[in-house]
Amino acid sequence: MSAQQGRVWFVTGSSSGFGRCIVEEALARGERVVATARDPRTLADLVARAPDRVLAVRLDVTKADEVRSAVAAATERFGGIDVLVNNAGYTLLGAVEETSDEELRAAFEPLFFGAVAMTRAVLPQMRERRSGTIVQLTSASGFATYPGTSAYSAAKHALEGLSEALSKEVGPLGVRVLIVEPGMFRTNLLGPSYRAMPAMAAYAETVGPMRTYATQSDGQQPGDPAKAARAIVEAVASGSTTLRLPLGADAADAIREKLAQVLSDVERTEPIARATAF
Repeated sequence: MSAQQGRVWFVTGSSSGFGRCIVEEALARGERVVATARDPRTLADLVARAPDRVLAVRLDVTKADEVRSAVAAATERFGGIDVLVNNAGYTLLGAVEETSDEELRAAFEPLFFGAVAMTRAVLPQMRERRSGTIVQLTSASGFATYPGTSAYSAAKHALEGLSEALSKEVGPLGVRVLIVEPGMFRTNLLGPSYRAMPAMAAYAETVGPMRTYATQSDGQQPGDPAKAARAIVEAVASGSTTLRLPLGADAADAIREKLAQVLSDVERTEPIARATAF
């Protein structure tokens, strides 16, 4: 793609939250954007803002045919994709025992498998050009966990693990991976994009406080999604070599706490680990 025309961004889940803010920030910087949503009518205002630089495309990341057609439409319009942002998904709250197999598998479809499908769809052209960036919106819960986030964290942990390995596979081929780990931001993840499993009395003391927080905190979260979008777009534009980008003081604190716990466990059990050799 011509640098004079700006990079081409492909953003899943562009109708609200981080997705919309990333689209708006990229447009403000003169970039071109493929904005996607299950209902492209929700993107009409973005197209009206910059019709020569915005392509609105219908996309449900869990549908393989829509993934293929969306990438094809982006390539036909702009010549290719420079930056893929895997953002589509929703929040699921419930203890492991409260979460059905159907809900668990359903959560993995957009949060993990959809992101993987999108990644595979754009990698061939990025590999061929030996350039491109894949931005994976995971979560602080994709690294640390809390009571009730089991299904959501599992899907985000899976995406983090795949993305970390992916970065080692495609880095030598000129393709960058950026794992973004937001804490609590004022998006729809505790509003329309929030699902709670039926509560069991046994988990009132552990998951209960998380349920209360989720129902009372929508619109009160400390993080500003516009500032998060600015940080993400800047990390891509600057060519930052960081693999992980935690966003929000709560994310940084949670990740530090998790790392300290892991290090403590390793140090405490290291003699046992080293004593298991033949």
